[in-house]
Amino acid sequence: MPAPTDPTLAALADLQAVVARLRDPQGGCPWDLEQTHASLVPYVLEEAHEVADAIRHGDDGHLAEELGDLLLQVVLHAQIASEEGRFDLAQVARGISDKLVRRHPHVFGDAEAADSAAVKQTWEAIKATEKASPASASPLSDRLAGKVRGQPALAGAMTISRKAAAAGFEWEAMDGVWAKVHEELKELQEAVAEAMVSGDRTHAQEELGDVLFTLVNVARWCGIDPEAGLAGTNRRFLARFSRVEAALDGQLSGRSIGELEQLWQQAKAQIRAERGQQPDS
Repeated sequence: MPAPTDPTLAALADLQAVVARLRDPQGGCPWDLEQTHASLVPYVLEEAHEVADAIRHGDDGHLAEELGDLLLQVVLHAQIASEEGRFDLAQVARGISDKLVRRHPHVFGDAEAADSAAVKQTWEAIKATEKASPASASPLSDRLAGKVRGQPALAGAMTISRKAAAAGFEWEAMDGVWAKVHEELKELQEAVAEAMVSGDRTHAQEELGDVLFTLVNVARWCGIDPEAGLAGTNRRFLARFSRVEAALDGQLSGRSIGELEQLWQQAKAQIRAERGQQPDS
């Protein structure tokens, strides 16, 4: 078969050939040969999160690299399936192309869509038809269970919250959301106290989940992205913590919490001053 002349197709063909070589039982890579769909799940999630992080930082070089790492996961999964005669990369690409054409009748057909809201409505209607199943007493719950199955917990919580609210399961005002936050925090405190005595953390973990889910509802009401918010906090914490470490030459052991807190506040103030921000509490 002649090599593709299009540079993009040629690059994809090269990548596919490299992955196939890594998976070759005769002289391939022992680590790659051991991998299965299940063993690669953590890497798929990690690479997807790293792509998102690169986007947040606005670093094109980093983004291109991370997209490559994510693409590798797609090709690797397709290669594993191909070896077992189930599907291959061509089927993966063809499947998503067919889906895009099918769900964009306003582009590839005669339908019309005035705006993005109409596009989304059409997409969801076509998707529902494609995934039609026998009648259920809880159709929304069933759809959501399938939708969030592959999502990180935080993203899944936002999906569930939005869909349930759109169906009418919603507070009348923000005061109700805050009341729920305080209620769940109180229950978490009680569950943690119980766990400290009994050693059984099952109930405390459930209550922690309830608190986090309620905070996701706060984010939804305020139009805030909880994933981006937490990612930002992680970055800010590490930026400050690195300065605390540097101030102590990396030796935190044996320091009082008072000393560490003072260094933390100093680091926070320094970073804000460098960025030209006003100090806060």
